[in-house]
Amino acid sequence: MNGESPAQMPVVELSGIDKSFPGVRALQNARLNLYPGEVVALMGENGAGKSTLMKILTGVYQPDAGEIRVDNAAVTIPSPHVAQDLGISIIHQELFLMGHLTAAQNIFIGREPRKGYGMFVDEAKMKADAAAIFRRMKVDIDPGAEVGELTVARQQLVEIAKALSYNARVLIMDEPTSALNETEVEHLFDIIDDLKRQGVGIVYITHKMNEVKRIADRIMVMRDGQYIDTLPARDTTIETVIQLMVGRELSGQHRAMEATAGADVLRVENLNRGRVIRDVSFSVRKGEILGFAGLMGAGRTEVARAIFGADPIDSGVIHVHGQRRQITSPKDAVRNGIAYLSEDRKQFGLVTGMSVRDNITMPSWKRFLTGRVFMRDGELRDVAQGYVQKLKVKTPSVDQETRLLSGGNQQKVVIAKWLLRDCDILIFDEPTRGIDVGAKAEIYRLLESLAEQGKAIIVISSELEEVLRLSQRILVMCEGRITGEIDGRTATQETIMTLATQRQSDAA
Repeated sequence: MNGESPAQMPVVELSGIDKSFPGVRALQNARLNLYPGEVVALMGENGAGKSTLMKILTGVYQPDAGEIRVDNAAVTIPSPHVAQDLGISIIHQELFLMGHLTAAQNIFIGREPRKGYGMFVDEAKMKADAAAIFRRMKVDIDPGAEVGELTVARQQLVEIAKALSYNARVLIMDEPTSALNETEVEHLFDIIDDLKRQGVGIVYITHKMNEVKRIADRIMVMRDGQYIDTLPARDTTIETVIQLMVGRELSGQHRAMEATAGADVLRVENLNRGRVIRDVSFSVRKGEILGFAGLMGAGRTEVARAIFGADPIDSGVIHVHGQRRQITSPKDAVRNGIAYLSEDRKQFGLVTGMSVRDNITMPSWKRFLTGRVFMRDGELRDVAQGYVQKLKVKTPSVDQETRLLSGGNQQKVVIAKWLLRDCDILIFDEPTRGIDVGAKAEIYRLLESLAEQGKAIIVISSELEEVLRLSQRILVMCEGRITGEIDGRTATQETIMTLATQRQSDAA
């Protein structure tokens, strides 16, 4: 096989794995093998089956068919606890840590060392054991520090330490760099290199092609629940991987549409909030996509939340369609036709335990009431089905729980919700975070289509290629200020980064 490792025993091997859920065949004859001391990049569109396969490996799901072998011995993994006993650990994209506990307490929760005939937690030993793991990782974290006070990057290192505390020989990382800046990403890669030298096998799930070239030994591609191919990372082009993932070629050279001359729909003047928003002024026109770029902590999300009324402001004026509006809550914003699609769609954009139908129609339920109590269910279903078809949401039915959809399709459900609410100013914060290449292309086409229909769109993105791909104009922020405006059709990554690092003292 093209991308196979040298002849040695895999630490873990899955073969012939099938898994179905009601209305969905998630995996069909899927497979994966992993050798000690290597990184396999597991790639595929959202919904390709990557997460389901990893949940089977970690004991969350049971396969309908197939075999799992660890050290060449057939095993069953009925629970995550059994997986951990076998040395298999996973670090999820959303971190599962308790902010009020210390790093050491999070690492050993439920397995705390005891003293005094088992009656008391041995805090000193727990801190010493945590410190030993941090030394192994070559990171400087105080085992006694509260996790809630740590940065996201350092919280992720605590998660890795927790996995290693189980003597993990197989470590699964799911989109581990989605909330990290470039320096933090490089630090994480250094740790992965060290783990490889210690013989740990790593399954690395990502949609970022540049990371694959930097960190992976082999690339395994899945599509529609099936194994497609395994390739050597060093010799495989990004174009080849994309083509295998989506089953078609994608053009990455597209640039923003011609700028529109529409009237201002939203105008913000002299917006201030402490040190995170400093004298921010801008406008968005009808039919325009306005991009916001900047490094983490630049204030982009804070501006969006202030406009949406989610955070209070110290001063500033907001005009909608030329009229000054007082927006002190999200309800005020929605009433004025402003929608905000948060970067954390699962926490702020969706009720994942509810159906697709209910998520789409919930903000507009009043219009479907008969009297004060009863809903016109048939009409709710028809409207939801119409948006599912219009936005090409892949779901067995509108009754499917939203949590079972892929990230790209969940994002489409959030968009449908605000379109039904008839919002004409749409703020997208990291619209494709955690979404694969194929689904990204669909989201891009959808945003462009909404702009063509006259919607005013703001896109906040940490991916410069995304900002350049979508925006007619680009505003760049640094330390709470707008440091420049660029024409999206002529902008380059270099000009954006220059403005993104232009502190006030530099500009003076």
